Amino acid sequence: MTFLWILVAVVALVLVYGISRYNRLVTLRERYRNAFSQIDVQLRRRYDLIPNLVDTAKGYLKHERETLEAVVRARNEALKADTKAAANPGEPEAMMGLVAAEQTLGGHLNRFFGLVEGYPELRANETMLQLQEELASTENRIAFARQSYNDAVMRYNATRGAVPTNVVANAFRFGRAEFFQIDDDRERATPSVTFGD
Repeated sequence: MTFLWILVAVVALVLVYGISRYNRLVTLRERYRNAFSQIDVQLRRRYDLIPNLVDTAKGYLKHERETLEAVVRARNEALKADTKAAANPGEPEAMMGLVAAEQTLGGHLNRFFGLVEGYPELRANETMLQLQEELASTENRIAFARQSYNDAVMRYNATRGAVPTNVVANAFRFGRAEFFQIDDDRERATPSVTFGD
């Protein structure tokens, strides 16, 4: 009879521990998902600013139509990738797609702002200055939100991989979450935004 009580006590302890580890994983997963939603808000704001920048520049950059169209295409692809990542934050394929789309968009924005530098009237345009300031502010918010997300992913992945929590994680299919990191140093830089001379 004592053996049975000991067995029941051990099973109860294992069950309570398993439930606590499961709940901890759920909490950490929700934290990184919430952190990604902050990135999503800022990315959407940025995606909304880009068409306004392009429209403002169209009158000045008539001969640069290809560059303007490339920026809009890259923005649209990044928006699609963000929508996919927002549906399942941390999912490796979606996050890698978002990183690739953001790198492409960043490259096109850098080229766009390089062209803007060659047009003093455009650089002095009040609307362009305001949009550039909003974009710079948004880029800073994205950087902070990305850091918060990556910190939350690191905590989740560390907890998920620790023994014996990894047994619960594997049993309930808590997959590894992917960081939101831009690996190429050239693309990691915030698009160059100037405010005139």
